[in-house]
Amino acid sequence: MQQVEIVQLLVSPVHRFEGRPRDGVPDLPRAELVTSAEVREGLGIVGDRYFNRPAHRNASVTLMAAERLPREGPQEADLRRTRRNVLLRGVDIDAYIGATVFLDCGTGPVVLAVRSAARPCAWMDGTLGPGAQRALRGGGGVRCRPLSDGTLTVGPAAFGVYPDEGEA
Repeated sequence: MQQVEIVQLLVSPVHRFEGRPRDGVPDLPRAELVTSAEVREGLGIVGDRYFNRPAHRNASVTLMAAERLPREGPQEADLRRTRRNVLLRGVDIDAYIGATVFLDCGTGPVVLAVRSAARPCAWMDGTLGPGAQRALRGGGGVRCRPLSDGTLTVGPAAFGVYPDEGEA
């Protein structure tokens, strides 16, 4: 187990990136950045666009490492621009695809099955700056299925990995 920081949480009721990136970046409301988020087992984050959507149940919560965000660009790099739900500092979350991990902000662990990479799309060049899509390949975050109910909050959190069931 290690200490990490939840830097930001994004709960967005709607998709913001529709159409083509060349059409321009849409309004990205600051109110979508929240200080806490309720996670429901098998459903996702309450109030988020992917909550209880059958097509997204295995990928309803997305996590990204703050260390992977581009530091230079025309805009402040944050979750509104990447559309991930949880921004973590202190763990290379992209290295845990296929693992079961947990985040505990002090109210009990939120358990997540890290299912796949959250691949960066062409919008990243428009929202973060030219070259961001390419720079984020292999580090654009992960898509997870929540395996427990719980609350995530901005601030310190314990991070851990459950051992594979085949290991003893």
